[in-house]
Amino acid sequence: MSEIDYREAYEQEHLKNADLAGRIADLEAKNEELEWKLGRIKNNPLWKASKPARDCVHWAIRQKDRLKNCGGPRGVVAKIGYKKREKEAMKQFGSASFPSVEQAAKERETVFPYMAKISILVPLWNNQKEFQIEMLDSVMNQTYQNWELCLADGSDEAHSYIGDICKEYAERSGGRIVYKHLEKNGGIAGNTNACLELATGEYIGLLDQDDILHPSVLFEYVKAINEQGADYLYCDETTFKSGNIDHMLTMHFKPDYAPDNLRANNYICHFSVFKRTLLDGKELFRPKFDGSQDHDMILRLTDNAEKIVHIPRLMYYWRSHSGSVASGISAKPYAIDAAKGAVAEHLRNHGYDHFKIESTRAFETIFRIRYEILGTPKISIVIPNKDHAEDLRRCVTSILEKSTYDNYEIIIVENNSTTAEIKKYYSELLGYDYDKAVEDSRVILRRGKLCDMGILRANADGVCGEKVKIVLYEGKFNYSAVNNLGVDYTEGEYVLLLNNDTEVITVNWMEELLMYAQREDVGAVGAKLYYADKTIQHAGVVIGLGAHRTAGHTHYKQHRQNLGYMGRLCYAQNVTAVTGACLLVKKALYLAVGGLDESFEISLNDVDLCLKLRGKGLLNVFTPFCELFHHESVSRGLDDNGEKAKRYDDESARFREKWAKELEAGDPYYNVNLSLDRSDFSLKVQK
Repeated sequence: MSEIDYREAYEQEHLKNADLAGRIADLEAKNEELEWKLGRIKNNPLWKASKPARDCVHWAIRQKDRLKNCGGPRGVVAKIGYKKREKEAMKQFGSASFPSVEQAAKERETVFPYMAKISILVPLWNNQKEFQIEMLDSVMNQTYQNWELCLADGSDEAHSYIGDICKEYAERSGGRIVYKHLEKNGGIAGNTNACLELATGEYIGLLDQDDILHPSVLFEYVKAINEQGADYLYCDETTFKSGNIDHMLTMHFKPDYAPDNLRANNYICHFSVFKRTLLDGKELFRPKFDGSQDHDMILRLTDNAEKIVHIPRLMYYWRSHSGSVASGISAKPYAIDAAKGAVAEHLRNHGYDHFKIESTRAFETIFRIRYEILGTPKISIVIPNKDHAEDLRRCVTSILEKSTYDNYEIIIVENNSTTAEIKKYYSELLGYDYDKAVEDSRVILRRGKLCDMGILRANADGVCGEKVKIVLYEGKFNYSAVNNLGVDYTEGEYVLLLNNDTEVITVNWMEELLMYAQREDVGAVGAKLYYADKTIQHAGVVIGLGAHRTAGHTHYKQHRQNLGYMGRLCYAQNVTAVTGACLLVKKALYLAVGGLDESFEISLNDVDLCLKLRGKGLLNVFTPFCELFHHESVSRGLDDNGEKAKRYDDESARFREKWAKELEAGDPYYNVNLSLDRSDFSLKVQK
């Protein structure tokens, strides 16, 4: 066999192994979900009783859970009070958010240095009369006046009233509404491209025929064009029902531009406005992606854009009615294949190959993307430890028994353990007596001879074979310094920081992290971590969240099966930071940013690391497809004398000072309309 043939055979075998690992992980995940559903039935002893009896039991369970999650009866009262305030806060996002007569006049009179002309494209086809009128009114009522509305109508004769309505509005618009009846319906893509042919503006906006715009949306967009040089803009949106925008169903408060989010989920959606030159002479909508033509377009144009701006205001109202996508993807099943095709072409254009795109349990057009693992680079797993033999044994055993990725080493950084149990376990890992090895290394050092002081290497008799090293750190506990020392002794191309109180769940956990960490545009990658009761401990970090206004975990204490806010627990996404309890990063990047800042002895060092990586223009990624248990706070216990709280206060103050600019700007992957006091994506409310 030639070298080329051997290489090809190796690559094919590597792909097969990676695919098998992914399939095993999928089967385990499905089994877990089925067990969870079955458990809900089996754990209810009155299941076969009458429905009223079951309802009573369910009500009692819900009240018990509410008491538990809210901190007792007082917590329930507090939560109910918050929900009431949140309901009141929702009112500000409907018609109440429209400008007053005075504010509207002020906006109409504003003269920007660049009064960009925005051409709004609306493809028409058999629209309902009242929907048509409300859409047209929402454009006519814009406070910014330099717009044109381009309408291409593919309606049949039975809906000829559409043309009559449009012509009437065109006469009233002073030439700003341009209408054309098409000889035949070209579908969404064809009709929209026909609209584009009518457009004369420097910027293009996309509006659906049955939706409604906020009166100030164009004003806000042109303001951002002038102040920030925006060439692609979008805003927050809501679905509404019953013909009343105040009857909101789902309020989508979006993150700023996040490429991994966009690949997995067309979260940008409405209301997209972009500089016409981004099209680069190409089609706006491509017919082959009809049904998901907007996702395809957004992927292409954001790739070309230089300044993508998100306006964090709810300014687009997406009507939910029978037959609309807003009412459910089942209304347009062909959109699923179109969306997968659009994402696939986008990934190929970025140089990716051998990827897989699969629908998730959240929604058919919210995707899990599996990237090809390039080669088999060594991953160095760094685990700090002091005593707690049982926790470390559980952690290491889960790595050995569950992992499908084989090219790794484990570096345990030992910090002043004293128990006989841990020393015995160290001996098992090394394959020889731990205490004797430590003493021998010290004797050699005292004699002044060169040696590899501070590191003990396992032999073939060790529990893990020769995969384990034990590094001795004898100073005062400093999480950052302990990990930095461990990294000094790593041999791998990648460093995986891992707490000793974690336990692997997903068999291909390292592959799931590595497929992102290997990308040139990615810094740190983090996992989805659970407490022992299968509620979420970590699913990404938001800066500014929490009482100290430093950083906090989202979806905290939600159940493992929860879909998350707008499906966020079901796809890999960009986040500002991930927890150091399970964090993978290229060793070269770790060293380039100085590793963990040792002035953050216990807390916030991982967030600080991620912010340093972000400062280099890199993306940090959270993936829900790498899952571990995190038996948090077991390894160090509680600090009853208050020293822990004081230390956290001090480190929080240092963090706020160091990252003041970033905290003031807010987390780009969160939203200013969401609460910084809660982790469940609740609305920000007045206290």
